[in-house]
Amino acid sequence: MKIKDRYMWIPFVLPGVLLLILVLGFPAVTSILYSIKSEGGGNASYTFANYANLLNDPFFKTAFWNTGIFVFLSVASHIILGLAVAMVLNGDLPAKPLFRVIALLPWVVPDVVAGIIWKWMYNPLYGALNDFLLRLGLIHSHVEWLSNPRLTLFSVILVNLWRGFPFVMLILLAGLQAIPRYLYEAAAIDGASKRQSFFHITIPGLRKMFVVALALDTVWEVRRFGLIQAMTQEGPGVLTEVLSTYTYKQYFKFFRFEYASAISVVMTIVLLLVSLPYIRMISQEE
Repeated sequence: MKIKDRYMWIPFVLPGVLLLILVLGFPAVTSILYSIKSEGGGNASYTFANYANLLNDPFFKTAFWNTGIFVFLSVASHIILGLAVAMVLNGDLPAKPLFRVIALLPWVVPDVVAGIIWKWMYNPLYGALNDFLLRLGLIHSHVEWLSNPRLTLFSVILVNLWRGFPFVMLILLAGLQAIPRYLYEAAAIDGASKRQSFFHITIPGLRKMFVVALALDTVWEVRRFGLIQAMTQEGPGVLTEVLSTYTYKQYFKFFRFEYASAISVVMTIVLLLVSLPYIRMISQEE
């Protein structure tokens, strides 16, 4: 191999590497430097006070707790509903391509648009949801979906379930189509029920896809901002305040750049820990 041929890959790879450094590397390094910089201090004044303040910040603790509830319930519901719809779409369904397109429609709606639409639907006076439930007799008075402290966060999670389950559905549907059909045929010949086939063939066959779906969907849900901002603007009070909205508030409303950077670094560390099983699985396959 000639020397010039050995290095021919450099001009093809270098633009992509430079772009990643510019788009991802530079902001990441800047955020880390800002996070260890004292608020209102000089350029050489570096400290870990911002991280210490996070431990004593009740609003950060509330946002962290709300984020945990929001992400756990959203991802769990995405997995359950996504698996159910994927199994239906993987079966013998008439007009299967049409139903697959219909199932994907919520995912193509932008977060902000979905939040505004559902905010109108949740309206206690003229919202479609209350009117529909009243006609069915499931409720007897108008419900304050986005004002009731007991319902606000779960109302947002319900919208996020509708908005986000198609992403998980696609991943699991791809996994279902990769499972050999002869395994189910052999199980049927041996007298296995559909329940046994589900737990002994489908679930083990989707193990890697579950890891992918859990990791990627968790990352997306921790970063979820537009939906919550459009529906509740973190209210009422801080009942729907999550880490993404709290970071936005600290940075763009209070102009506490250093403190907001510390929050973003903590979010990055959490997401990295969540993604470790996915990263380990990918590295083992390589």
